Amino acid sequence: MSQAVNHQLLLASRPQGEVTPDNFRMVEAPVPSADDLADGQVLVRHHYLSLDPYMRGRMNDSKSYAEPQPLDTVMIGGTVGEVVASKHPKFAVGDKVVGMGGWQEYSVVDATERGLLNKVDTTHIPLSAYLGSVGMPGVTAWYGLIKIIQPKAGETVVVSAASGAVGSVVGQLAKARGCRVVGVAGGAEKCRYVVDELGFDACVDYKANPDPKSFYKALKEATPNGIDGYFENVGGMVLDAVLARMNAFGRIAVCGMIAGYNGEPTPMQNPALILVNRLKVEGFIVSEHPEVWPEAMTELGGMVATGKMKFRESVAQGLSAAPEAFMGLLKGRNFGKQLVKLI
Repeated sequence: MSQAVNHQLLLASRPQGEVTPDNFRMVEAPVPSADDLADGQVLVRHHYLSLDPYMRGRMNDSKSYAEPQPLDTVMIGGTVGEVVASKHPKFAVGDKVVGMGGWQEYSVVDATERGLLNKVDTTHIPLSAYLGSVGMPGVTAWYGLIKIIQPKAGETVVVSAASGAVGSVVGQLAKARGCRVVGVAGGAEKCRYVVDELGFDACVDYKANPDPKSFYKALKEATPNGIDGYFENVGGMVLDAVLARMNAFGRIAVCGMIAGYNGEPTPMQNPALILVNRLKVEGFIVSEHPEVWPEAMTELGGMVATGKMKFRESVAQGLSAAPEAFMGLLKGRNFGKQLVKLI
């Protein structure tokens, strides 16, 4: 019997500006057999790979909140899959698991290290959702909204990148807490989805309002009572317009600044508004808050299992499709959570 092959995508070079396919290199490695595993190790076959904006920052060799991805190593990334061999008492062949297996078809995980591999129940929740609404993006949404924005019923909450994996969850959680929720998204189709399917009260299309003046006017119409909470995913023109609409003592959770992911600066037009309106502006990285995961996962899992949390997925087929799908994600071409199906 010939040994199975594990296809892997490595970071071959650091992007100069926009990401290109040349920044990645596909290689093959043998898949270890059960006998090759050390005690405590688990071999996982990945079913889905998650593509997320944070990966763009890891590709740079610059100061950030996380160490840069080393060159010539498998690209970092969240994965869900199935245990195919195990030398750990808590993991059995056939168990469905979520972890950080990276851009490859198989991974060997040291399951004795807490948190590296977690079993998931797919009875009422699809496996892929553990990379989206019931995974890192969902918990990111939950933390920024619940712990930083702390919404109260009747308040207005604005979410940028509203149709994406994080933004769509923020909006639905805020609606469940009695808020007026306004999304910001690119294109009429995404805005329709945000309002008609996800239940937001309004959505501002930045593609239909590409200049600051028209965007501000559209945002003002959608937020007649000002803005109390803002979940930030993009920066740039959107942030400037939101700052000008914030109410006194508003709260801003800074999750991402995708407008500047290729290295461009993202200046603010009027930072004095932070002082004038006594705003709280807090950046956060969800992996630094493991204590909230159980509570967040309980609410998110319950909402997905009962159909109260809606989500959409863009699925690229096969590992070789990952670079193009990732480049599309950074340009907003995906609709909802961007995944790569590996099986």
